[in-house]
Amino acid sequence: MQPFVYHGLPSRVVFGQGTLSCLAGEIEQLGCRRALVLATPQQQDQARAVLEQLGARGVGLYAEAAMHTPVEITEDAMRVVKELSVDCTVAIGGGSTIGLGKAIALRTGLPQVVIPTTYAGSEMTPILGETRDGIKTTQRTLDVLPETVIYDVDLTLSLPAGMSGTSGINAIAHAVEALYARDRNPVISLMAEEGIAALARSLPVIATDPANAEARSDALYGAWLCGSCLGAVGMSLHHKLCHTLGGSFDLPHAETHTIVLPHAVAYNAPAAPEAMLRIARALDCENPAAGLFDLARAVGAPTALEAIGFKQSDVERATEIATRNPYWNPREVEAEGIHRLLSHALVGRRPASEEGASR
Repeated sequence: MQPFVYHGLPSRVVFGQGTLSCLAGEIEQLGCRRALVLATPQQQDQARAVLEQLGARGVGLYAEAAMHTPVEITEDAMRVVKELSVDCTVAIGGGSTIGLGKAIALRTGLPQVVIPTTYAGSEMTPILGETRDGIKTTQRTLDVLPETVIYDVDLTLSLPAGMSGTSGINAIAHAVEALYARDRNPVISLMAEEGIAALARSLPVIATDPANAEARSDALYGAWLCGSCLGAVGMSLHHKLCHTLGGSFDLPHAETHTIVLPHAVAYNAPAAPEAMLRIARALDCENPAAGLFDLARAVGAPTALEAIGFKQSDVERATEIATRNPYWNPREVEAEGIHRLLSHALVGRRPASEEGASR
């Protein structure tokens, strides 16, 4: 056993079916009385129902959250926070809404209750990524860690099968990179492998039977574990690439993670053999990079960046941005290799067996 440091993050987690009914009690436990409900425009009806459920404790709804947390949206939301004398936020949705809640917390110190409806995992992290002038930057601070997270399996039953697949593989990406993180530790590695396995077995079931409550419960459990991994240790090349593609090329978050992950794993495989063994075991496959690619196909997710708006002419600029200030990575980040990685991801080339590692 190698020396390690493990730091448990101070979040309260409520998990189960029907747990949304606990919301008012959770807000009361935080000592709050004036909650602002946050959502994207697409989820404003669901958010409005939550606002009604809160009764007098709900003072307003802001349903303009957007991908990659644009600073201008946050500034507009801050206006509403001040006008309504808000003392906490309730974010219902995925990473876009959760990101807005975190951005508000960073600027105000207001406590957050988060109700995830996807598998993105952002709710379990002290990480905020914000986009200003087309560049996405991230920071890690406990100031943005939500105080309370309510996981209600029932809320995920209506998540479209396609979104479930990409959101779930986005979560897997957090656990994958936790396994070869510079500050990894045995507790997080256990959670990472279990999280990958839970999502890998449940996502294909959800793709064909979206109302399967057992698979939905498994997937949400896996997302919690993977999000906890993201919150506890550093991320590497995969996340740097996805932040580049999302912030600078406005590509959709979960789909980008889904497409890039197999190629990032193939790139890092020679430098992280132990992590590759654990990923392969969780996926029940021989080659983890190819296994992740096959999982994406099994859930009907896109496998090529060109399918979501990235172009051959973008590869050069993306390579330059991604290698400018690289995150720590087990393998040296080289422009030639990253250019090749993005070129393969562009067209959806399945990683060859020699690029991965076998069990």
